[in-house]
Amino acid sequence: MDFIGAYSPDNILYLLKGFLVTIEVAVIAIVLSFILACVLAVLRYARIPVVSQIVAMIVETIRNLPLLLIIFFVFFALPQIGIKMGIFTSAIVALTIFEAAMVSEIIRAGLLSIDKGQIEAARSSGLSYMQTLRYITMPQALRRMLPPMVSQFISLLKDTSLTIIIGLPELMHSAQIVNGHNSKFMFPTYLFAAFLYFIINYSLSRFARRLELRS
Repeated sequence: MDFIGAYSPDNILYLLKGFLVTIEVAVIAIVLSFILACVLAVLRYARIPVVSQIVAMIVETIRNLPLLLIIFFVFFALPQIGIKMGIFTSAIVALTIFEAAMVSEIIRAGLLSIDKGQIEAARSSGLSYMQTLRYITMPQALRRMLPPMVSQFISLLKDTSLTIIIGLPELMHSAQIVNGHNSKFMFPTYLFAAFLYFIINYSLSRFARRLELRS
């Protein structure tokens, strides 16, 4: 083990740049997956004939597929039908698709947890279905589903490491490059990577815990 060589300023900077890519991909995927998940959850919650069944089938299919397969499909299979994306975009698309399916179920569960009496009272007072959803159902559901959503997004942050398979220059990819320079760097490099993952994920888990206690 060579801690001094592994933790040289150049190596640390390189690892931090990789971690920045990890954070960037995770944040973009979180935002996009949340938006898509809201749409999917509402479509299923609304029980629109045919549409809800199709959405349910798509969500359940994606939820039962490994994320690694989705990453492979987006990056390697889609170009076979003319849909070509760069590494960065492919990683975001794959993570977004997978997480949207997961988060949509959390949102739908939150919507279903709202007392039907409140919905009926809102409708009887003259609010439309969408107004009831916007002003009554969704705000309450969001408060209830924040803790599990934060936990799911923690999983997403960790899942970004799987994109190493397509060459995304994220933290684990950077660690692998550093290790390639000297085999003695392996232990200290992975230790530093673990530390970075721990700091961000532990902070998010504590945040989720506080939300859970408040709710």
